[in-house]
Amino acid sequence: MSGILVFGEMNPDGLGGVTGELLALARSLAADTGDEVTVALQSDSVGSEAEEAVALGADIVLKVESEILAEPQIDAHLAAFEQVCRAVDPGVALLGRTPLGRDVGPRLAFRIGAAVAQDCVEVSVNPDTGRILATRPVYGGSAISRVSFSGDGAQVVIVRPKTFEPLDPDASRSGDVRDFPVTLDESAIRARLVDTVTQQAEGVRLEDASIVVSGGRGLGGPEPFQQLQSLSHLLGGALGASRAACDAGWIDHSHQVGLTGKTITPDLYITIGISGASQHMAGCSASKNIVAINRDEDANIFKSATFGVVGDWNRVLPSFIETVRELRDG
Repeated sequence: MSGILVFGEMNPDGLGGVTGELLALARSLAADTGDEVTVALQSDSVGSEAEEAVALGADIVLKVESEILAEPQIDAHLAAFEQVCRAVDPGVALLGRTPLGRDVGPRLAFRIGAAVAQDCVEVSVNPDTGRILATRPVYGGSAISRVSFSGDGAQVVIVRPKTFEPLDPDASRSGDVRDFPVTLDESAIRARLVDTVTQQAEGVRLEDASIVVSGGRGLGGPEPFQQLQSLSHLLGGALGASRAACDAGWIDHSHQVGLTGKTITPDLYITIGISGASQHMAGCSASKNIVAINRDEDANIFKSATFGVVGDWNRVLPSFIETVRELRDG
């Protein structure tokens, strides 16, 4: 049992972003263990994505192709990846905590008799044992737990997206691209994709934005989000929100940042009326700079903020937007 195996995800545009992040982590672990990095790309057809994976750090790419794998059918992807794991017999299997990965990972661990660490934000190799050390938030992000794997069995690690930065693609890297045929029984697929609803979105994706402007419960209603939308457009960024604002119906849940929302890593994160509960901070703590506007000087958000303004957002925000507009146009 050796090697590092990555559960690669694909989208219509190529490799899913989490695949590059996992390959970067795998290369970091391989530097300590000397293992090869293998990625399994599961889809109905794998083309240039294989070379893309090599450029991002894979030593071996397994093209796991089947018409059944065209859609994110959990049972199908689980069965395919289980067959890959039994053939490769990796020491470590890495998956992203995506809608697909967080369902496949624990079930895979059960099937192959492996231990699993969920929602990891730091992953390294214990120099004394050669086993994985992982750091993960617990109790809704209120505390951090450091866990390790005992014994000598396989280790399944499910990694929070946006935790690791993908490596710069290196077109000069060489790798071994192989076909990996799998046997999938459609009758064994219990959960099926019935329909896909596409939500139209403008501008930068929240997860990819270098600037994010978010509002929370302190805004008092849905109308102020129009001002926040204007500010995000001026800055060329994306609009976010706290769970409280989303649960209140002020803004769609697709904008939610936090433990149960999206994880973001912008260069600049501007929060208005957000208290900074641990669940929210779990999704934005990797922001390079946080600017907080809140009338409560004891709000938890100020503990993480690079710059803070204590005051009523109704008075602060309009002048802030006007200043940004003058700087942009001037």
